[in-house]
Amino acid sequence: QEELVESGGGSVESGGSLRLSCLASYSSYCMGWFRLNAANEREGVAAIDSDGNVDYHVAVKGRFTISQDKSKNAVYLQMNSLKSEDTSKYYCATPTGTPRCRHYNVAAFGRWGQGTQVTVSS
Repeated sequence: QEELVESGGGSVESGGSLRLSCLASYSSYCMGWFRLNAANEREGVAAIDSDGNVDYHVAVKGRFTISQDKSKNAVYLQMNSLKSEDTSKYYCATPTGTPRCRHYNVAAFGRWGQGTQVTVSS
C-alpha cells in the first residue's frame, strides 16, 4: 500500500524554526510540501525532483528549505523565521503521472499524506 507519513509539526513562537519530515513507502521522481491557505485550499509550498532541483512559493523563499534523502524515500522541510501566517496543516505529496515538478502544480499531485499541524504564535 502506498502511503506518505508526515511528522515534525508543532507549536512555535514567531521567529522560531521547525523541521518537517515525510517518509514515503515508495519512490517518486518528485515530492512536494503543501499547506492549506486562508480559503482552506491546498497551496504549494515547495517541491523537489530526483535531480535535486527545487521550487518554492514566493512567500517562503529564503526562509524554508526543502531537501530529500532518496535512500529513505524521504523529503524534509526546514522552516526558519516562522511567521503567524505560516500557521496551517502541512502535507507532503507526490504527483500522479510525470508532470513538471513544481509547487504550483497542486492538481497534479495525487497521493497525499494525512498532514501535520504547524502553529506559529505571535
